[in-house]
Amino acid sequence: MDTKFIGKKSSAAGGWGALKSCGKQLLQSGVPVSGARAMLKANQPDGFDCPGCAWGDPEHGSSFEFCENGVKAVAWEATEKRATPAFFAARTVSELRKLSDYELELNGRLTHPMRYDAASDRYLPVAWEDAFAEIGSILKGLDNPNRAEFYTSGRASNEAAFLYQLFVRIYGTNNFPDCSNMCHEASGIAMRQAIGVGKGTVLLEDFEEADAIFVIGQNPGTNHPRMLGDLRRAAMRGARIVVLNPFRERGLERFSDPQDKIEMLRGGSTDIASLYLQPQLGGDMAAVRGMAKAVLAAEDAAVAAGLQPVLDHAFLAEECTGFAEYRAAVEATAWADIEDQSGLRRRDIEQAADVYIRAERVICTWAMGVTQHLHSVATIREIANFMFLRGNIGKPGAGLCPVRGHSNVQGDRTVGINEKPSENFLYALEKHFRFSVPRDHGHNVLAAIGAMLDGSAEAFIGLGGNFARATPDSALVEKALRRLKLTVHIATKPNHSHLMPGEASFILPCLGRTEMDLNSAGNSQLVSVEDSMSMVHGSAGINRPASPHLLSEVAIIAGLAQATVGSSVVDWAELADDYDRIRDHIEATIPGFENYNARLRKPRGFHLRNAAAHREWETPAGRASFSFQPLPEETVHQRARRGEGRFALQTFRSHDQYNTTVYGLDDRYRGVYGERQVIFIHPADLKAMNAEAGDGVDVIGEHDDGIERVARDFRFVPYDIPRGSIAGYYPELNVLVPLGSAGEESDTPTSKSIMVSLRRRDAA
Repeated sequence: MDTKFIGKKSSAAGGWGALKSCGKQLLQSGVPVSGARAMLKANQPDGFDCPGCAWGDPEHGSSFEFCENGVKAVAWEATEKRATPAFFAARTVSELRKLSDYELELNGRLTHPMRYDAASDRYLPVAWEDAFAEIGSILKGLDNPNRAEFYTSGRASNEAAFLYQLFVRIYGTNNFPDCSNMCHEASGIAMRQAIGVGKGTVLLEDFEEADAIFVIGQNPGTNHPRMLGDLRRAAMRGARIVVLNPFRERGLERFSDPQDKIEMLRGGSTDIASLYLQPQLGGDMAAVRGMAKAVLAAEDAAVAAGLQPVLDHAFLAEECTGFAEYRAAVEATAWADIEDQSGLRRRDIEQAADVYIRAERVICTWAMGVTQHLHSVATIREIANFMFLRGNIGKPGAGLCPVRGHSNVQGDRTVGINEKPSENFLYALEKHFRFSVPRDHGHNVLAAIGAMLDGSAEAFIGLGGNFARATPDSALVEKALRRLKLTVHIATKPNHSHLMPGEASFILPCLGRTEMDLNSAGNSQLVSVEDSMSMVHGSAGINRPASPHLLSEVAIIAGLAQATVGSSVVDWAELADDYDRIRDHIEATIPGFENYNARLRKPRGFHLRNAAAHREWETPAGRASFSFQPLPEETVHQRARRGEGRFALQTFRSHDQYNTTVYGLDDRYRGVYGERQVIFIHPADLKAMNAEAGDGVDVIGEHDDGIERVARDFRFVPYDIPRGSIAGYYPELNVLVPLGSAGEESDTPTSKSIMVSLRRRDAA
């Protein structure tokens, strides 16, 4: 039994621990001075957009702030280490595959375009023009454009993403598997159904006016720490913050702001959550339904007593449809079912509802703890229902706020990265560029993997990201990639996706967000991104490129497009040399981008208007639409309870991690150090297994498709988590997420509701 990796948890998020971690990351990068200098330009009007997360900037005023995540992201990108051709010459791909994600990316920035040589099992340098020519030749040689998959990571800028989708649609397909498919797809679908817009309705300034904030299935301390500053300020002025999260997360309990000198000197911290509820995995919809039931009961009591109504009857009558049916559905839902499915007591749910009732302005915010379940769309519709009851959409200090991960995942969708594009968008492209645009829906991530496995897809192009490690069912995805005719990865560092080559495989190294992007005249190019609050702002790197052989993402896309579809529709070289011209095309084809170039150059950029925030409902009914479906028949924890020795597993990030990028091996907020192969479990469940902290365990997938899925050699960590639920880090546990388990309507992998059993290694 080895427990030396289990240590003390931070007493609060942020604080001196965050500053120490920032220093460690900058020193590890080898460029502590220039890295620190670069951070002073993060989120500044004359600097670069922080690649660390998609948390919003204010529409007006200053945002001179960065966080631990931002420092890690900048240090990771600005490292002095280089993965040169010599790095690839020294090891075969088979040997590189044995390295962990952390070990692989520690080798630093890619410096040259590389092509896989099957005879030597090594990547060898290739000239840019030769790489473009061969890739274009293979793509042109496919008998159908739909045999190629074009993946996009949310790190791509608006300009790169727009050019990418334009190239691919001229090529002839809508196959756009995208990182959105794996995170907030359910948010977009549910909100479009409910309010007509698939984006959040709040601005950052609304957090300054909210009386209550509900944080559901979200861990800002690790995933978007700048949000903690806004929650802290809200708590300090008296706003109530209600948290629904199965896991006890330090950042949602207490936060010490590293930028508050007095708090730091005193060693103090601020309480965040006024009320912290821990529902079972998959129990959020039942919890929100219970709060709605308590609100409706309070309304009945108020009416009976002749008191002021609890509901916003004017909003319900003038702005909504379906309220009567929803009320009937809530009243038909028994408290016993709500308690059983949510895992919460009625009195705790009623306490949360009381916070809602007493608040005039409420924000509800959520992330992947809500979206990666079988019934995520229904859950988000329920959240919208709850917010409708007291008119908490379309007024200051109130609204819906899904928080995205990657810094431009929302912007990529706005500018056309969508396998199911709207007819209006396709018509605008067709009219402006004068080519025949494909109309058939393309592949999302799961459909793309399926097409690779069955042979109907033969090529994969990845614009950023680490597809093989971000996706579910790791073994099947590796098999899918390695059977292709062509794999192309546009990247800044080596990652495991590069080590699963097809017949022809290329690594194309690109500039990072922090690096200067100069055109042929030597002028700095400006790109743009859109955050979770629909603020669009410019980003211009300040560091020298890691290698003179790097190209920007835009230039790489232009090179691929020129070699594949030619220049009869678009002059790709002209666009690559002047991003203002790309923005002119965006302005001409996408509503909301009027005077794009001028507005982008204003401090803080500009806001894309959200119709629902103005109570303009672009739904079929022309109103905010209640849903009134029953609770799920059974959630993952209820199914697990029926089987002997079964558990409901969720995957998440460690604190030293951003998506699939692992910056280090510590998770100080959860008290784990130097180890990632861990399973968090309730102490009583551990005792029931006659096991102890540090004991070894294999985690076995229990999906009923006949495929064996095992994550081997993990260690137990006792933690405050509901009984019957366990948790651990991705990508290590992605091997257990079945391709065949996806969200209803969203097709998102169910990474927060995986049925597993545990096999003690000392008992094997």
